[in-house]
Amino acid sequence: MGFLRLKMPPKFQLVALLAFAIVMIFLENQIQKLEESRGKLERAIARHEVREIEQRHIQEGAKEALVKEDDLVVIYNRVPKTASTSFTNIAYDLCNKNHYHVLHINTTKNNPVMSLQDQVSFVSLVHVHYYHAGRIQIFGVKKKPIYINVIRDPIERLVSYYYFLRFGDDYRPGLRRRKQGDKKTFDDCVAAGGSDCAPEKLWLQIPFFCGHYFECWNIGSKWALEQAKYNLVNEYMLVGVTEELEDFVMMLEAALPRFFKGATELYRTGKKSHLRKTSEKKPPTKESIARLQQSDIWKMENEFYEFALEQFQYVRAHAVREKDGELYLLAQNFIYEKIYPKTT
Repeated sequence: MGFLRLKMPPKFQLVALLAFAIVMIFLENQIQKLEESRGKLERAIARHEVREIEQRHIQEGAKEALVKEDDLVVIYNRVPKTASTSFTNIAYDLCNKNHYHVLHINTTKNNPVMSLQDQVSFVSLVHVHYYHAGRIQIFGVKKKPIYINVIRDPIERLVSYYYFLRFGDDYRPGLRRRKQGDKKTFDDCVAAGGSDCAPEKLWLQIPFFCGHYFECWNIGSKWALEQAKYNLVNEYMLVGVTEELEDFVMMLEAALPRFFKGATELYRTGKKSHLRKTSEKKPPTKESIARLQQSDIWKMENEFYEFALEQFQYVRAHAVREKDGELYLLAQNFIYEKIYPKTT
């Protein structure tokens, strides 16, 4: 059995090779043009979607006479392990109903300090005139933003974070955590003088409120403590505590219904009010607590927490009343007695 071979003269072989090369170049050019066209189409679609969102936002604002409030920005520079996920999910659940946008910003490796260029970029994006350290959460632009936050008992926050790094939570149970496999309890860590439960790890809530000054992250800085107190009182509209989160939500709904209308009912009845719970968390012993409380760092962080708690309770006392175990907002207790000049 033989095979038939067709031999082409060298001249025709060269012509065929050139024709093949020309076809390949043509196809590559066509593919490149298609890729460029697809990129242009995707950018055009994205610009169209942005215009649609902006147009819809404007129309809805006009219908509800919320033109002034559409410039409002609320910044929640959330502190880790303070029930921040539970609170944030309230904002997520309400954004469609109350017609606002939520912009969630995560810094690389949860770094609480942004570079100078990132700060400028962020401020330019949302027209913010004042900025704090920490992870950022924006609900809602040309006015100075409203700052809110929640803090927690410093030892309870550290214990929660300790177990979170090892066992995660019920929000994403399959996600591998950085310290997964370490079975030591918090008490074991304290007894062994481990770094993950050292007093230095308590130094977090003060710098989050202190700002981007270098001294804020100088552990044990009295200046940082006083600056954090100053910012809490003078720059934040409201700072709640994890232990009284429902009260915090109720007061926000009363003060900022543009964003938080319906938040209290959602918190009380919604399935996401306690969305994230740290797994395998064991309360520390009195001995472990006493050992941490001997440190000057705990004393300063606890002083800041107590200061925030007293301020929150003071504001709450002038906003709500308790009756039969339920909290109720106080009615408006001022009137416009005189308005000048009088209209004719």
